[in-house]
Amino acid sequence: MGSWRVVVVCMVLGMAGTPAWGEGDGVSWERLTPEQREVLHSFAERWNSFPSDRQERLLQSAERWRAMAPDERRVARERYRHWRDLAPEQREQILRRIREFHSLDPAEQERIRRTFNRFQNLPPQEREAIKGKWRSLPPEERRQLKERWRTMTDEQRQEFLRERATGDAATR
Repeated sequence: MGSWRVVVVCMVLGMAGTPAWGEGDGVSWERLTPEQREVLHSFAERWNSFPSDRQERLLQSAERWRAMAPDERRVARERYRHWRDLAPEQREQILRRIREFHSLDPAEQERIRRTFNRFQNLPPQEREAIKGKWRSLPPEERRQLKERWRTMTDEQRQEFLRERATGDAATR
């Protein structure tokens, strides 16, 4: 008879340690810290209806937000406003590209990151010139250029970008 009491006590202690004991899988709004509630205040009325995985993502985001410096928060707000103002089709296209990126093997992801960082480090005038030339290309030429790009070494890509920015490669 004593062993069932041990089992019951273990179960009660185990459940009491879960964030939302008695309220499903998630964390009830009332159990959030005051700091978490302050950051997540816009979700207060709906919080308890969210699935636990969404609550967890929001809690992680709240922690990142609290850890940000004021300048980082300003940039994050601007990015959110920009995202919110995009047309639904644009947002879906971005999300599709993100999913495609995450489906690539790690080496390809790293190559893309390096290329992006090199592009970001170009002078603004060069970046704008490259973007303008890219936008002016017909779709078939863009496809061919993407294929060619994938076969280049990092040094060849860097040289190619310089040529495109100065217009030397426009005749190719």
